[in-house]
Formats: sequence, C-alpha cells, structure tokens
Amino acid sequence: MLRALVIIAALVGFFNGSVNAGQLRIATVAPEGTAYLREMRAAGEAIKLATSGRVELKFFPGGVMGADSATVLRKIKLGQLQGGAFSGTELSSVSNDGAIFGLPFFFASKAEFDFVLAKTSGLIRDSFAKGGMVVPGMCGGGYAYLLSTRPLASLEDLRKTKVWSPAGDPIAEVGFQIAGASTVSLAIADVYPSLQTGLVETVGGPLAAIIGFQWHTKVKYMADVPLAVTIGFLAFDKRAFDKLIPADQATLNSEIEKAFTKLNNINFDDAAARAALVKQGIQVQKPSAEQAIAWEAVGTKSLAELSRKSAFSQPVLDAVLAARAEFRKQVK
Repeated sequence: MLRALVIIAALVGFFNGSVNAGQLRIATVAPEGTAYLREMRAAGEAIKLATSGRVELKFFPGGVMGADSATVLRKIKLGQLQGGAFSGTELSSVSNDGAIFGLPFFFASKAEFDFVLAKTSGLIRDSFAKGGMVVPGMCGGGYAYLLSTRPLASLEDLRKTKVWSPAGDPIAEVGFQIAGASTVSLAIADVYPSLQTGLVETVGGPLAAIIGFQWHTKVKYMADVPLAVTIGFLAFDKRAFDKLIPADQATLNSEIEKAFTKLNNINFDDAAARAALVKQGIQVQKPSAEQAIAWEAVGTKSLAELSRKSAFSQPVLDAVLAARAEFRKQVK
C-alpha cells in the first residue's frame, strides 16, 4: 500500500510540472567574483528558502554555457537552460524594445534613467512576454565608456582606432557608423584575446565590467565621455516560468526585483572602478566643450536613424520619450 502511494505521488509530480518545477539553470557571461553573481546567488538562496526548495536557481558564469546570446537562447529553446542574463540588444531576437535604454547620450542622469524605467518597465516586460520570455529583473548597468590602446581625446582620435562593436548590437553598429569609426564585430568572449593581438584597439562598457573582464590590463587611455546607459535583464523561458505555482512565481519576481534594485545602485557607482583605472596608469582624457557637442550629436543622429529604420516598436518608443520629457519638465 505504501509503495503504491509513493508511485502515485511520483506520477503526479511527473505529470504536473507546477508541483515541483525544480532547478532553473541560468547562463551569464559575468565572471566569478562580480557584484552581479553575488546578488543573484543571494536572491537564489532567498527564493530556495521561501519556496521550501521547490525553486532553485543555478548560475553558470563566465560564458561556460554560451559566450554569445544566440547560443544561450538556443539552449533555452532546447530546454538545456531555463534563463539567462542579457543586455538590452542581446534579446533583440525576442524583442527590440529593451534596447531603447541603451541609446547613446539618451539619459542625462541616473535619476532620469530610473524614472523612465519605472514608468515603462511594464511595457517592456509585455513586449518580451509576447516573444516567450519572462523578465523579472531589469536594471541599469551604469554608464559605458570607451577605453583604448591609443589616445581618445576626440572623435577624430576614435576614427584612427579599431573599435569593438558587440556582435548583433544594432545600436552600437549605427552609433559607430555615424561617428565614422572602423568597427570589428565580436562576441564578448572574443574581446580580450583580440586586444592581445591588436585585432581591436578600443573597447567600451561600464568601468566595473571593463575591470571584471580584465580588458583594463590591455588599454592606456579612457575617453571621459559617458556614452550610454547600459541595461541588463534576467530573462526566463516562459514555459519554465509557467510551471511554477503562482506563489513561487511571485516569490521569484519579488526576490529578483529586490536584487536588481541593489544592482542598479551598485552599477552606477563607478568611483572605485575609475580610481582603480587611474591608479593603474590609464590616462583619462576629457573632451573639449566643442568635442562634447560633437559626441552628443552622434546620439541625436543615432536616434533619428534607428527611428527611421523602425528599430523599436513605436508605442514603446513614444512612451519612453514621453516619460523622459515628463522627468525633464519636473526637474526644470
């Protein structure tokens, strides 16, 4: 009798995935020791405790489950992974709308970014859901800067270097094209060896990420120009998410959101990373007032070109622009 009850219980668990969804396997290119993994693992422990072990997050760092988003998304589709950490443009095959936040020179401050994201995050999540992904976590990754083996005091200097452009990133592609830069398209995992060989000379990203990926060991100059806010998402396959019981879905959403709120504040505080770069001997080059205007013109032209190409859905773009205008009106 007891054996029969055990078999019945096992069969119920097998046929009803919502009873015990088990382990959610998540890929990320973030290296070990980063704030991202620290906060994500803390959130994972909280989720496991609150769900009595029904939901467990297992992270695969350093790109071991895929050094590019196409590989990670393919493994998610096959069920080998249930989620991944992505930049806005890395989820473009699911929805282009998340990439809006990475437009060059679009946000004047962290406060402006936070306000716009809070106003439009529901639209962004709906856009991803239509593509089969649930996105409980989204936050700013801080401002991206350019660093190079060669001087970067002006746009003319940039045009003399070989610039890394993230593979599959239409915003970077358009922005660098408008800037007149020569680009090399590479996945993140290929950037460090390409700096070693000289295939690329200029790279971009948040300062903490530049250090985390060890790119700072190969460069000498930094353009003191905050190019764009980077944005990151933690996305799950909707099929896997829907197997969780509603209470566990709510717990997952809540804990991930709390972790991403912390990360949003951590990522924009790049003072320590900047100091570390300066201590290493990297020369920080501040553009002249004339050059600053030239850099910002790249952002204006990029938005116009991407809008012309219908790179984003118009309702979401309109909502983002309206939220930004609302914030700027409030702070005048």
